[in-house]
Amino acid sequence: MKNRSLVSIDDFTTDEILRILDLAGEFEKTPSQPLLNGKVIGTLFFEPSTRTRLSFESAVSRLGGRIIGFSDVSNSSVSKGETLNDTIRTVSNYCDLIVMRHHIEGSARFAGEIAGIPVINAGDGANQHPSQTLLDLYSIRKTQGSLENLNIFMVGDLKYGRTVHSLVMAMSRWNATFNFISPDELKMPDEIKMYLDNLGLKYYEHSDFTRIISKADIIYMTRVQRERFPDPVEYEKVKNIYVLKNAMLGNTKESMKILHPLPRVNEIARDVDTNPKAYYFEQALNGVYTRQAIICSLLGIK
Repeated sequence: MKNRSLVSIDDFTTDEILRILDLAGEFEKTPSQPLLNGKVIGTLFFEPSTRTRLSFESAVSRLGGRIIGFSDVSNSSVSKGETLNDTIRTVSNYCDLIVMRHHIEGSARFAGEIAGIPVINAGDGANQHPSQTLLDLYSIRKTQGSLENLNIFMVGDLKYGRTVHSLVMAMSRWNATFNFISPDELKMPDEIKMYLDNLGLKYYEHSDFTRIISKADIIYMTRVQRERFPDPVEYEKVKNIYVLKNAMLGNTKESMKILHPLPRVNEIARDVDTNPKAYYFEQALNGVYTRQAIICSLLGIK
């Protein structure tokens, strides 16, 4: 994996994904190691981020690396009209690896082709978010004991949600069954469903999931993303369409876990937080270990 980029989850083979997950498990046991001494990581966040940016920075700091970059484009030359091409070519001179989030789909692939150093896609528009997918896989395997033959419920914004797009593509390697729960305006894109059709995998679409929730191994809740809606009126119509409440969980499997890429708005009620089936804050912590594993693998350090 040395000197390669991670733009799409399909950039890694199944064996490579499993090696990342195993390495993340090692980092969970010993998160502070001087493996990145002398290494500089560039973090370029053209879109706002809390968990992704801070977990990458925590991952690098715990391994002794240095971080340069920006989290606000108004403090960069982008605000002066600098192109993405020029930004990437310049910053790649200053660091060993770039972590980038951008609002335009395909921007991470473009950056990976011109940088000359590894690029990690930290989200490109509504396209993909592969490092989130790897921490999701780590969380699923850790809580379920396996990735095989699971029933995955994905709820909310399935049209613009890059995390669910990446996770579907990843979990399809382990014969998952998918239940997609969304309003008509936010259905899973046709290209993702065609991807599953070509693999012969089962998926079902629903407008409600309260009557079938007992079948879920994983409930993956998502935020309806206001920033993806060109029309604010359309956002207001669907923003609170699904709210997971603690009272809904009584008939669910004992091993079932609730995941969410966060931030949460209203889609998970606060009374769920104390339920042992709520796993989203532990999921966020797993992002540190998984991103340590990704960075070290791409730099050929472990």
